[in-house]
Amino acid sequence: MGNDKRKAKKHAFRTPESILFILAIMGGSLGSIIGMYSFRHKTKHWYFVVFMPVILLLQIGMAAAIYYSPIEVLFR
Repeated sequence: MGNDKRKAKKHAFRTPESILFILAIMGGSLGSIIGMYSFRHKTKHWYFVVFMPVILLLQIGMAAAIYYSPIEVLFR
């Protein structure tokens, strides 16, 4: 978010919004939310304000489901 904000101020080539969402889905949702509000970037876009926390909640839910699952998950 900080890099895209910097590019926006310089009128340079911007990071596409789809890439920002893909990075959030890949595990960067908490960082995206923190970056949104610390850099005040994308906070006027309703879909960022709504869907970034939704992605975070889904990731927390999936992590909890895996942790409390009766099936043993081995990562080797």
